[in-house]
Amino acid sequence: MCEVLSPGLAVSVLKAIFQEVHVQSLLQLDRHTVYSIITNFMGTREEELKGLGADFTFGFIQVMDGEKDPRNLLVAFQIVRDLIAKNYALGPFVEELFEVTSCYFPIDFTPPPNDPHGIQREDLILSLRAVLASTPQFAEFLLPLLIEKMDSDLQSAKLDSLQTLTACCAIYGQKELQEFLPSLWSSLRREVFQTASEKVEAECLAALHALSACLSCSVLSSDTEDLLDSFLSSILQDCRHHLCEPDMKLVWPSAKLLQAAAGASLRAYHCVTSSVLPLLLEQYTKHSQSSQRRTILEMLLGFLELQQKWGHVEEDESTLLSLRALVCSVVFSALTDPSVQLQLVGIRALTVLGSLQALVPGFLSPSDLELVVDHLIRLALHEEDSQSSEAAMEAAGSLAPLYPKVFSGHMVPRLEEELQSERQEESPRDHCSLRQRCLQALAAVSTHTSIVRETVPVLLQHLRKVQKGSEAGNAQDMVSVCQSLHRVALQCQQDAESCWYYHQTVVPCLLAMAVQAAMQESTHPLLGKALLEEEVLAAMVPVISAATTHLSPELAAQSVSHVVPLFLDGEVSFLPQNSFPCSFQPFEDGECLEAQRRLVALLMAFVCSLPRNVAIPQQERLLRELLELSCSCNCPFTATTAAKCFAGLVNKHLAGQQLDEILQLAVNRMELGLVEGPCRMQALTLLLWVTKALVLRYHPLSSRLTDKLLGLLGDTELGPAAADGFSLLMAESPDVLHKGCHADVRIMFRQRFFTDNVPKLVQGFHGAGPDVKANYLKGLSHVLNHLPKPVLVTELPTLLSLLLEALSCSDRVVQLSTLSCLQPLLLEAPQIMSLHVDTLVTKFLSLTSSPTMAVRIAALRCAHALTSLPTTVLLPYKARVIRALAKPLDDKKRLVRKEAVAARGEWFLLGSPGR
Repeated sequence: MCEVLSPGLAVSVLKAIFQEVHVQSLLQLDRHTVYSIITNFMGTREEELKGLGADFTFGFIQVMDGEKDPRNLLVAFQIVRDLIAKNYALGPFVEELFEVTSCYFPIDFTPPPNDPHGIQREDLILSLRAVLASTPQFAEFLLPLLIEKMDSDLQSAKLDSLQTLTACCAIYGQKELQEFLPSLWSSLRREVFQTASEKVEAECLAALHALSACLSCSVLSSDTEDLLDSFLSSILQDCRHHLCEPDMKLVWPSAKLLQAAAGASLRAYHCVTSSVLPLLLEQYTKHSQSSQRRTILEMLLGFLELQQKWGHVEEDESTLLSLRALVCSVVFSALTDPSVQLQLVGIRALTVLGSLQALVPGFLSPSDLELVVDHLIRLALHEEDSQSSEAAMEAAGSLAPLYPKVFSGHMVPRLEEELQSERQEESPRDHCSLRQRCLQALAAVSTHTSIVRETVPVLLQHLRKVQKGSEAGNAQDMVSVCQSLHRVALQCQQDAESCWYYHQTVVPCLLAMAVQAAMQESTHPLLGKALLEEEVLAAMVPVISAATTHLSPELAAQSVSHVVPLFLDGEVSFLPQNSFPCSFQPFEDGECLEAQRRLVALLMAFVCSLPRNVAIPQQERLLRELLELSCSCNCPFTATTAAKCFAGLVNKHLAGQQLDEILQLAVNRMELGLVEGPCRMQALTLLLWVTKALVLRYHPLSSRLTDKLLGLLGDTELGPAAADGFSLLMAESPDVLHKGCHADVRIMFRQRFFTDNVPKLVQGFHGAGPDVKANYLKGLSHVLNHLPKPVLVTELPTLLSLLLEALSCSDRVVQLSTLSCLQPLLLEAPQIMSLHVDTLVTKFLSLTSSPTMAVRIAALRCAHALTSLPTTVLLPYKARVIRALAKPLDDKKRLVRKEAVAARGEWFLLGSPGR
C-alpha cells in the first residue's frame, strides 16, 4: 500500500510471488493477501505492471488457478475485470484467462447458515458475469459454453446462460456472433416452444431481443453481409407458418419470438411486420370463432404497441400505413362482436390505434376518428356487459387528450343529449342505468382542459335538474353526479389551469345549491330536500376536498377569503344566483336553522383541505363557533362534522398561545359535557377527533386526552363507543386528518401510540369489572389491528394470551377485529403461534358456527392460515379439524362455503409428500 516505493520494486515483488510462491497451497487469508497485493499495485503502479506485458497476465492466471473460496473469488474476478478494462496485455493467454474464470460457470454456491461474511450466490453470479461479458475476445470460447449450458436440465444454469448472453450482446458485434447465430437461435426457439417455466421464457425473449439489437447496431463495411436480414429471415421461416396452423398450438410462442426480435430496432420492426402483419390480418378474416379471433387480435396488438417505441415515422417507411384500412376494419369488427373478451381486446387495440396517429401521420382519417368515438359511446352506454362499458370509458379517457376537439365536439354533446333524453320505451330502471353510465362517461372523458370546460357545466346542470325534480331516487342520482364530479376533480389535479377552473366553477355552484336548499327547507320543506340528506352531503365532501387540495397558496387564499365569511357572516355575494329568501346563519341558534347547520360538512371539506401555509381569516372565531356547535347540536351528523372540522383546523394550527387557549377551552367543554346531561355522546365524539388531531402531530396534550379516553372504557354507557374510538384514532380518515389534505401527520405515530397506551389498556383490563372488560379488549384489538405487522410480531409473546381471551368475548366486533389481527400473525410468527395451537384450533372451530357471517368467514380464514404452522404441530389436530370444517361446507352463504372449501382442502393435504 506504500505510495513512495522506488520504481521497479512493485514489479520485483510480483515477480517473486509469481516465481517463488505456490499461492493455492496457502491458507485462505494468505491467498486473500496475495490478491490484495496485486489489487493495490494495479491501483498505484499501473504503468510499471503494464511494462511486464503478457507475463503479468500469465502470472496472475497461475495465482488464481484452482481458487475455491468465495471471498477470494470476488476479489479475483474484480482483478480480471480490471485487467481487461484497463487494457493490460493479454497476449497469447486470452483462452487461459477465460478458462481460469469460466470453470466456475454456472455458479453453484449455497452460503452456509449464519454466514458472517454475507456473500450470496447472486454476488458471485454477477461478478463472474461481469468478467465473461467484459470483452469480445472471449466470444469464441464463451458462446459454445453458453449454448451447451442452455441445453442443461438445471433451470438455474439455463437462466444464468441466457442472462450472460444478453449481457454479452451489449459489447459484441456481427463478427463475434456470426458463426454461432444458427445454434443460438435453435436453442432459444426450442426453449420458448417447450419450456414450462415463465422465467426461462422471459430470459429467452430478452436474449433474442438483445441479439437482434446487437445485429441492428453493427457497423457494416461494403463487402460484409447484413446478418440482421438473414437472422430475421431464419426467425420468420421457423415461426411464420405456426401463425397459420388451425389448432393454433404454437401461435403464442411464435408471436412472442417475433415480437422480441422486432422490438430491437426500427429496421427489425419493419422487416418482421412487413411479413407478419398482412398474414395476421388474413388469418383474422379466415377464422370465425371469437376465441381464435381474440388470440390473433392480441398478437396484432402486440406488434402495434411496438410501433410506439420508435416515435415519429416517415410515411414511406411505415408498413402500417399501407395496411391502415385492413387494421381499422379488423379492430372495428372486434368492437361489434358479441364476445366480451374479443370486445375488450378490440378496445385496447382502439386505444393503441388512436395513439399511433401522432407517430404515423394520416393513419386515422377524420371519419375514422368519428367512428372511433361512435364505437366508444355505444360500448360505454349501451353494452350490457359492464367490463366492456368500463373499458370503453377508460379508452375514451386515454384518447381524449390526443384529440380534444373531436371528443369535445362529438362525444360530449352526444353524452349530454343521452343524459337529458327521456325515453318512453325504457323502464325506469334501464333509464337510471343509462343516466349512471352517461355521468361516468362524462367524467372519464374529462382528461383535457378544453374537455373539462365542456363536461363540468353539463354535470352541474344535471345536478340542478335533479335537485328541482321530485322523484324518489333523487338522492341516489345526486350521489352519482357527485361521484362523477369527484373523478373529474382528481383528473384535474395535475394541471394547474384545469384545477383552478374546476375549483372556481364547481365549489361556488355546490355551495350555492346547498345554501338555497337549506333556506328552502324552513319555508318549503319538500323542495331541494334530497340535497340535504347525509349521503348527498357526504358525497359532496370529497368533490370540494379534491378541488381544493392542489390549489396554489395564492389561489387558495383568494378562495378562502370568500368561503369562510359565507359561513361566519352570511356573505353570499360570491355565489352564483345569490338572491336567497333569507340570511345564511349556520352558527346561529334556532330550530329552523338546522338545515343550514348541516352544511358545516361542506365547510369542513374546504378548510380542512387547504395547504398548511394558507392563512384562514377569522380562524379563532371560526374555531369557537365549531366548538360550540359540536358540543350543543342535537343532530349527530352536524355535531360530528363540526368536531371533525375543529380537529382538522387544530391539527394544522401553528403552535403557540392561541392554540393552547383554544385547546384549553375545548378540554373544559369536553369535561363538562362528559360528566352528565344529554350531550355526552357529542362530547365523546369531539374528544375522539381532537385526540386524533393531536396524536398525529405529537402534541403534548394528546397523552392527557388519551388517558381521559382510557378512563371512559370503564363507563357502562359510553364504554363501547369509546372502545370503537380507538379504531378511529389508528385508522386512516377518508375526509380529514390525512396527508392528502395536508394534515400534520408524523411518521410512526401508530407505533408511538401503541408503546404509550397498550400497557395502560392491559392494566385497565385486569382491573376492570366483568361488565366492562370487553371494552378494553375491543380497544386493544383495534389498536393491534392497525399496527404494522413487524411491530406486532415483536410484541406478540406478551399480548397473545389477551388476544385469545378476546376470542371468547361475545361482542362480534371484538371477535372480528381479533381474528383479522391473528390471521397475518399465523403466517408471520408461526413459531410463537405454535405454542398455543390447541387453544387456537378450539377457538377458530367454535367461531365457524357464529351467527355473524363476517365472523364465520374470518374464523375459516384463520383455520386456513393455521396450516402455515409446522406440520408436526398440526398433525394431531388434522382429523378433528377436517370433521369440524364439514359443517360450514353446507352454510347458507356462498362466501362462507368458499372459505370452508379452501381451508378444508389445505387441512386434507397437510402432511402429504411435497407439501
